[in-house]
Amino acid sequence: MNPQDSLESTRLDHSIVLKANHLKKYFDQGSRQIKAVDDVSLSIQSGEILGLVGESGSGKSTLGKLLIRLLESTSGEIQFRGKNFLSLSGQKLRNERRNIQMIFQDPYGSLDPRMTVAQLLSQPFEIHGLLSPKERKTRVQELLKQVGLDETALDRTPHEFSGGQRQRLCIARAIALNPELIICDEPVSSLDVSIQAQILNLLKDLQKSLNMSYLFISHDLSVIEFLCDRVAVMYLGKIVEVADRNQLFAHPKHPYTQALIAALPRFGEGKKQIKTTLSGEVPDPTNPPSGCAFHPRCSQKIAACTQNEPVLVQNGNHLVSCWLTNPKKEESKL
Repeated sequence: MNPQDSLESTRLDHSIVLKANHLKKYFDQGSRQIKAVDDVSLSIQSGEILGLVGESGSGKSTLGKLLIRLLESTSGEIQFRGKNFLSLSGQKLRNERRNIQMIFQDPYGSLDPRMTVAQLLSQPFEIHGLLSPKERKTRVQELLKQVGLDETALDRTPHEFSGGQRQRLCIARAIALNPELIICDEPVSSLDVSIQAQILNLLKDLQKSLNMSYLFISHDLSVIEFLCDRVAVMYLGKIVEVADRNQLFAHPKHPYTQALIAALPRFGEGKKQIKTTLSGEVPDPTNPPSGCAFHPRCSQKIAACTQNEPVLVQNGNHLVSCWLTNPKKEESKL
């Protein structure tokens, strides 16, 4: 029997793989709090790549770590395959983590420099007590082939590989247990552009062939546009817009999304350039602005923006948190 077949039985078919409801993560900083993730709700469908984009400091990586429970949330709910993921502990949590893995930004820092590739890729099976030693060896060889490396890598250590090759090893380790969901936290941002393309194509091919779901975190909208099915835009700890990729890039509704897309170079016929600029810096998270957190940087703000905080509401095919798209918006300009 193929060693991977023994792992297939652990997978269940759900239309929604992961769902977060009103998730919060607050960090105390003296007498103040940093609301790194503030009342975020999102869902990831089976076989979907959901992109999460925003500037540095928006809370993207913190959200990713909350979803896999590398950080514990302040409040909220996470359902994974219909189960209350936050209620699990001990062996039950370990068993469920077989189905949700993470790829980190720094491929060298996430690999033990003292271990060989054979040891690194065998470790998931040892931790979870899966497969015999012979089956593990076969499975490790399969994993190397899946990510474009050969058996000569088995006895080498991470420092003997390039950055792109190390990220391939991280991907191999992430898919080892045949997970349903992988959190990809800026997995190509530390790589050269030519290598980025190779890794993105690899991730796309693996997602299709293994029928996995991704939460793909990035600050690079060109990467998000290439890879993702749906996109969630995050600003200062909150989701401000969610839409299908094509809808979002063709018709962004939130001024922040418009400004991010306007910064992308657009070439060729049919590539509409959105004339919106983004000025200033992300506000101090310990002292966020009143009302809409984006209003100090928004050229389209109205009176309601400074007074009341908007919530995500349906607007066509988008979810948008903005008074400009809310039918109850105040019309008076500032």
